[in-house]
Amino acid sequence: MSATPHLTEHLQHRRTVFDGWRSISIAIFLTLVGYGVLVGVPVISTAWVSLLGFSEEQVGRVAGADLGGLSLGAVLASLLVGRFNRRKLVLYSASLAIISNLLCIEFQQYGQVLSLRVGAGIGSGVYTAVGMATLAGTWKPSRAYNFMLFAFCFSQALEMKVLPMLSMNGIYLTFVGCYLFGLLFLHWIPPHPADPPLDVEIDVEESSHTHHVEHRHVPAWIPWLCMGVIFCTYIDIGSYWTYIELAALDAGVSHDFVGPVLVWGSFLTAVGCLVVTVISNRFGLARPLLLALVAMASVAFMLSNGITEGKFLVSVFGFNLLWIFVDVYQMSTSANIDHSGAFAALIPGAQGLGQIAGPNIAASLLGAGLGYGAVFKMSAAAALTGMLIFGLTYLWLRRNIPALADSP
Repeated sequence: MSATPHLTEHLQHRRTVFDGWRSISIAIFLTLVGYGVLVGVPVISTAWVSLLGFSEEQVGRVAGADLGGLSLGAVLASLLVGRFNRRKLVLYSASLAIISNLLCIEFQQYGQVLSLRVGAGIGSGVYTAVGMATLAGTWKPSRAYNFMLFAFCFSQALEMKVLPMLSMNGIYLTFVGCYLFGLLFLHWIPPHPADPPLDVEIDVEESSHTHHVEHRHVPAWIPWLCMGVIFCTYIDIGSYWTYIELAALDAGVSHDFVGPVLVWGSFLTAVGCLVVTVISNRFGLARPLLLALVAMASVAFMLSNGITEGKFLVSVFGFNLLWIFVDVYQMSTSANIDHSGAFAALIPGAQGLGQIAGPNIAASLLGAGLGYGAVFKMSAAAALTGMLIFGLTYLWLRRNIPALADSP
């Protein structure tokens, strides 16, 4: 007798301790604080130039060191979140970030800052990765990450508004205070994962309308390809976000215009959060992500032939809106693939590697005298490369685990 044909298959998640409001709240806080430097890169880059006298090329190197440390910390966390108490990971990583930021107040020479920002980045990477892994353990990761990014849009706007008013030491002390505050709520973090790695549960409905659950193993190279997509995307984001303010000022755009656009543009992330899950619930995660990557490449490329106030406004507003779509869909896809959180913990690592490569490639282009136009062309090419990699990943999932490929 032939097997009963399947009518429908859907990805299924169980509710666990990770779905409690305390767990979600502290996870969101960890990610916001851990990503603080990434969010504030335009302002911090300008502060390094104006307050410490770093060159534009040195700014790219220091930003790359900071965000490279973030990557190393996330890789370390991904190896430990499944076997080590996550509360201890947060405690140790916060201590490293705090010490490194305090030492930056005392040592302000380029070489010293370069080394210390690696340490700060490692602490930030572990801190952030634990938050990402915790959100991945929720029954609906897309909703959890959307909550996080909705809060992110306000923290981003707050940073863009407050950080320019602070001294360099004030910026470092602000980060220290945030890390210390998070330690007050360590007991809210679930210490261990609730699911095995790379195992997805599929709710299968038979022709008789009965249901059963099947477990499908996801090959490890699938989430690694997803990490590659995030890496390429953050080459785009890293180079764009490090130099967007400096490029606009270099093109003659007024600082009084640039500052408010960066602040108000960040609020478009809130608009994106209002619609991002509505779109994914209707069309899944993969197809909207592919379109968002193409659009993100377009808003970077439009600055390659010169920057005017109009172009700057459209590009920054579009970039902030699309950033939310890309982040929610990439994070949620990784969490659906690996509900244990090990690969979700790697997301800051992939982002950090992209943030190393992006600013450093951009710095090399500027050092070669090619100008900001070349930087934005490179940013667009990186986003399109990510789109091509994810397109191939999506095609494989459609053929082999369609419930995962089109999951919301």
